[in-house]
Amino acid sequence: MTSGQSARRREPLLAVRDLSVVFGGIVALNGVSFDMYPGQILGLIGPNGAGKTTLFNCLSRLYQPSGGDILMEGASILARPPHRIAEIGISRTFQNVALFPNLSVIDNVRVGTHSRSNGDIITDSLKLGRVRRGEAALNRKADEILGYLGLRDVAHSVAAGLPFVTQKRVELARALAAEPKILLLDEPASGLNHEEVHVLGDLIRRIRDERDITVLLVEHHMGLVMSIADHVVALNFGRKLAEGTPSQVQSDPRVIEAYLGSKDR
Repeated sequence: MTSGQSARRREPLLAVRDLSVVFGGIVALNGVSFDMYPGQILGLIGPNGAGKTTLFNCLSRLYQPSGGDILMEGASILARPPHRIAEIGISRTFQNVALFPNLSVIDNVRVGTHSRSNGDIITDSLKLGRVRRGEAALNRKADEILGYLGLRDVAHSVAAGLPFVTQKRVELARALAAEPKILLLDEPASGLNHEEVHVLGDLIRRIRDERDITVLLVEHHMGLVMSIADHVVALNFGRKLAEGTPSQVQSDPRVIEAYLGSKDR
């Protein structure tokens, strides 16, 4: 049985329940619900303005929903501030790369290890033995991630000077360094050419299979979503339009009308 097939039908890892978001009278999300199971790659699709980014920002706690709930392993995450979301196993990338541009690649990745550190301001300042051991472990983790993503050659390069596709991979490395249970990928194919998108799809599957990470993918590139997702949720005007396997959603007349009617890129 593959990891995709093992989107194992037990308790959901993540459950979105009747989620609504209203901005100044504008309804961005309206009663959206779906489940995501361990080992799944779930694609979240929809035209511009459908509510995808709003939902994503609720999951990473940048937005507070107006109604509904988000459950991670059965417990609500809504009381948790954004800077503590990585602690429970949720990590993300951004559509517009959000690296620390003047830091080296390895220092950007080390930032991602922070949620797994047990240090505090006193022990860190005193450089106690356990802190030094912890730093060594974090350095090993960062180096392992760089090797996994083929980034060791640029480990000490300043992030801002790297090609865009490499910067996107560095951001992915930072997200993986937090050892997430759920990886939120926000438009990872944006700005990539056809060959780079193909390589990205293979990489996302490898991350799911080899690192046992569940993936939620927000993406406009339908070819990528339909080729790697186990399950797809389609949004339109803030509501859930359709849900099912890629083939089911791709053939749904409402989805074709709302989103897939235009030529795929």
